[in-house]
Amino acid sequence: VAYLTIFHILFVLFVWTYWKSIFTLPVQPDKKFHMSYADKERYENEERPEVQRQILAEIARKLPVYTRTGNGGIRFCDRCQLIKPDRCHHCSVCAICVLKMDHHCPWVNNCIGFSNYKFFLLFLAYSLLYCLYIAATVFKYFIKYWTGELTNGRSKFHVLFLLFVAVMFFVSLMFLFGYHCWLVSRNRSTLEAFSAPVFQNGPDKNGFNLGFVKNLQQVFGEEKKLWLLPVVSSQGDGHFFPMRALCEAQNPLLANEEQWEDDGIDDEPHGKATQKEISCVL
Repeated sequence: VAYLTIFHILFVLFVWTYWKSIFTLPVQPDKKFHMSYADKERYENEERPEVQRQILAEIARKLPVYTRTGNGGIRFCDRCQLIKPDRCHHCSVCAICVLKMDHHCPWVNNCIGFSNYKFFLLFLAYSLLYCLYIAATVFKYFIKYWTGELTNGRSKFHVLFLLFVAVMFFVSLMFLFGYHCWLVSRNRSTLEAFSAPVFQNGPDKNGFNLGFVKNLQQVFGEEKKLWLLPVVSSQGDGHFFPMRALCEAQNPLLANEEQWEDDGIDDEPHGKATQKEISCVL
């Protein structure tokens, strides 16, 4: 009874997270990131690349976009005709731009991104526990097989097959889950691990790294009681993410303001400037 109870708890959580990973649709960027008809016509009629970059910069000026292309331009999707939000990428399989895209997973036949990354992590975790539990409970019968205590030929085949499959999937899932745990601890996606995001000051692989605890909260939320359940609890809406860079990396005027305070020109307390820096980081 105890074995069956634990088994069915793991089985329900495994199926639940697998279902959520499959049927949770990837979130696309909001309409404000799409180009208007006039901007689209102006962009397409322009043949000079430098002028096209200026047009995109003008459109993105009102948007919370801080990452850039390799040459410093605004990230733009020609197929979806939109300004890409930070950490957003175009999936060639789904033919859409996906917010905080991690990868397209053939095992769930879905794009893993902001909307279902937590579900995917829980799916890997419960799959790992599921395989480990099966392997552990069937191992004693495997020992009986080697000692000759199992006389039924069918049971021998079942025990060997079940143990082999459970161990095989456990080992493969262990490496995959460990890799994604490392990504979460660094607040990176799979795509960002292979190609560091580019900011206004250049590439920075730790640009979104806020520390281990805050990185976990980005994916699982602040309510710890919801961390192990496949329910929506991730922070934000997928269009903007807190960055490690201080305000000076985004606005040089704030650096001058801090310099004025150091020189004694500004009589305001230093804590006010610190609050500005914290608000930019958090």
